[in-house]
Amino acid sequence: MKYRYLGSSGLLMSRITLGTMTFGAPDWGCDEKVSHAIIKTYVEAGGNTLDIADIYAGGRSEEIVGNLMPELNRDGLIIASKCSLPSGPAITQFGANRKQIIASCEKSLKRLKTDYIDLYHIHVPDPITSYEETLRALDDLVRQGKVRYTASSMYFGWQLTKAQGVSAEHHLEKMVAGQYIYNLIHRELERETIPAAVDAGIGITCFSPLGGGLLTGKYRGQEKPESGTRASFRTAVDGPRFWHPRGYKTAEIVADLSEKSGIPMVKLAIAWPLGRKFVTSVIIGARTVEQLEENLAPADWDLPQEVWQELEEKTRPEEEYMTWYRKFNYNSFFTASEFHDTKEELI
Repeated sequence: MKYRYLGSSGLLMSRITLGTMTFGAPDWGCDEKVSHAIIKTYVEAGGNTLDIADIYAGGRSEEIVGNLMPELNRDGLIIASKCSLPSGPAITQFGANRKQIIASCEKSLKRLKTDYIDLYHIHVPDPITSYEETLRALDDLVRQGKVRYTASSMYFGWQLTKAQGVSAEHHLEKMVAGQYIYNLIHRELERETIPAAVDAGIGITCFSPLGGGLLTGKYRGQEKPESGTRASFRTAVDGPRFWHPRGYKTAEIVADLSEKSGIPMVKLAIAWPLGRKFVTSVIIGARTVEQLEENLAPADWDLPQEVWQELEEKTRPEEEYMTWYRKFNYNSFFTASEFHDTKEELI
C-alpha cells in the first residue's frame, strides 16, 4: 500500500480507503461477519482509512465497525465519518447546525466505540445554516478532543473558499479534506472545485471510482441496473448518476482500452484518479473479501503513463470558453519560470 498526505495536513492516508456503506445494508450489503473479514483483509493489506457516515444502514455500519474496534490498532487507523443528512425522524435531525453536528458526533462515537473521530465531514452543504455556526461547532469538537480533523463533502469551489475564509477570520479549525464523486465519467470538478481545493490546501478523496459498477464491464449492454443490486439502489436514491449517454460511452472507452492494454477494467478505473496529484485517496466498497481483493489491486500500482494519458484525453469533458481561456492565458504568459508547472492543478 502507498500513502499520501491529506491536503496541507500532516496526516498520512492510504491511497485506497475502505468504504463501509455496504456494511449492514439490507438486500445489497453484507452482514457483520463478512464486514469484519473485509476490514481485517483491508488492514492486513496496509490500508489505514475507513470511510463511514452516521446514516449508513441507519447507523448499523458504524456499529459493525465499532464491534470490531477492540481487535484493531485504533491509533493506526483513520476513522472518517460524516453528519448533516437526516439521521432521525425529528425535524431537528438534519443539517449542519450546531445541535445536529454535536448530537451526530456523540452518537457516532458511541456506535464506533471510540473516543475520537479522525476526520469528520459535513456530508452535504447546508444552504440555511451560517458558515460560522457550522465551523464553530466543528472547531469545538476539535478543541474537545472528539475530532482530529474537519472536512466537507460535495462542496462547490466557492463554498470551500468561503469556508476557509470564515475559519481564518474567526480563528477556527480549517478543513483539510473534501470528498467528491470523481471518476472517468464525472470529471466536472476539474473546472472550478479542484483549483479551489488545491489553492485552499484541501485534499480530495473520491468515491464511486467504478461508476456504480458501469466501469467494471458487468453491466455492458444493459439499459439499467438489475433489480436488487447496489447500482439499482443508488439509481433509485439519487437519480441516474451513471446510466446516461456519457456513462455508456465512457464504459466503452474503458472496455476498449482494457482489451488493448490487457489491464482489467476495474484496475483501470480505480487507478486513473490516483494519477492526479490532488487526489489523496480513492474510496472503494465491497460486499465480499474477494471483491475487496480485486479492488485493492491499484493500492501500490500505478497506471503506465501512456495508458493514463489515453484515458484522460478520451474521457475529457468538453471545455467551455472560460476553461479554455484560463489554460490559454497561463500557457501564453506564465511559463517563463523553470518550475512553472508546480501550479498546473490550478489551471
